[in-house]
Parts: sequence; structure tokens; C-alpha cells
Amino acid sequence: MLEIKNLYAGYGGADIIKNINLEANRGEILCIAGPNGCGKSTLLKTIARLLPYRGSITVDGQDAASFTRRDLSKKIALLGQISQIYFPYTVYDTISLGRYVHTSGFLKNLSAEDRNIIANTIKRLELEDVQNQLITELSGGQLQRVFLARTLVQDPEIILLDEPTNHLDLKHQIELLQYLSVWVKEKNRIIVGVLHDLNLVHRFSDYTALIRDGEIVSRGKPEEVLSGAILREVYGMDIGGFMRESLERWGKM
Repeated sequence: MLEIKNLYAGYGGADIIKNINLEANRGEILCIAGPNGCGKSTLLKTIARLLPYRGSITVDGQDAASFTRRDLSKKIALLGQISQIYFPYTVYDTISLGRYVHTSGFLKNLSAEDRNIIANTIKRLELEDVQNQLITELSGGQLQRVFLARTLVQDPEIILLDEPTNHLDLKHQIELLQYLSVWVKEKNRIIVGVLHDLNLVHRFSDYTALIRDGEIVSRGKPEEVLSGAILREVYGMDIGGFMRESLERWGKM
């Protein structure tokens, strides 16, 4: 279980997220939604202990602040919006880096189990054809899948995803979220994901938290949180009406 209580964090002494209280249980996907600049990415970085904070974050009852950085990496993995390319590694080697926290050394010390986990993940994310290419040669969508694969082979208890469908076409967006839905249930893990597309939030989240100006304004089942009145208040437009109008247009085609 991931439990967050009275969480405050930000930059330069100013709080971006304020009094956040959330829970996520094993086998669940918790989606965070809200307009640009409301604090969604800041929340994920704080859970990953990349920012100083006030309040508490516990994983299975243990204070996250008590973990060493290496042990925390076995518990929590973060895939941010933009992954910087520092070295022109191959796709395979880049994904293999996710196993580093489980090994005693670098890539040459990968076990047969490590290589099996890597190979299965590469296959599931349809990266077999490019696994020997340099990541500097990939498209944005391919690169996004590579960094997600690296996160998955890390095999953490909790995965934090900041816009995981960024750069992906519609087919790969759906396939990716379907895969993650199966992964979280089969592995009995937790995913906390930031998504802008409310259709995807409604379709794939078990629980949803809606944030505005750094504070949670609604949380619960997606069908409860994504109601017309709440969305109109948070986004300043009739999103439900827009969705229904779009659906009607699709129905006429």
C-alpha cells in the first residue's frame, strides 16, 4: 500500500502541492488528472523523493524517507515526461539499465533471469526489431516505449508514470495501457499515473484524483470524479458536453 498524508512540496520555498492525502492499494491504478500547471508532475517527483517535502509518504507501512536510494529504487520507479539522452546506448542496453538495482555490478553481470525479464519486456512492448539500434536513432514514440521498458524491468512495487502515452499513436496508447492494466493485476503492484486524456482515465483507472491549484478537489471511482459539474469547475468548460458531441459525430460516420 502507498499512503500519502498531509503532503506539501514545491520549489524555491513555495508550495506547489498542498495538503495531499491519497492511498493506493496493490493491484490498482490510481490516475491523477487536472489542468496544466496544477502540480501533477510535482506530486510524482515528491513521491519518488526527488523533492523535499513536509508530511508523510509510506510504502507498506514503512516511511519512504527511511529507505536508502538503492532500496527505494526497488520500491518505486518514476518515468517522467521527458527522458534525457546522455549516451548513445543501444535499445537493449538502455532497457538493461533497469536491472542495475538487482545486480552486483554493471551490464556484464546480468543473470539468466535478468536477461529473460528484459527479453519478455522487449517482446511485449514490440521493440524486438529495434533492440540493437542506438536510442539516438529512434522516433519519439519508440523512445517512449524504450524508457517505459527500462522502468518495467526494474520491477518496482510502485511505478509512477507521468504522461506515459506521450508521443505514442492511438494504437500504442491503448495497447500500452492495456498491458499496464494486466501487469498491475498479475504482479499485484501499484501504478500512479498522470494522464491528460480523460477518456483514458475513465477507461483504465481504478481510482482517480482530480487536482486544481495543487490541491485535491475530488477523489474516488472515475465515474464519480469525472462528473460534469466537477470537470466544469476544474477545467472551465463543459467537457462532458464536448465528449457527447464528439461521440454523436462519430456515430454519423
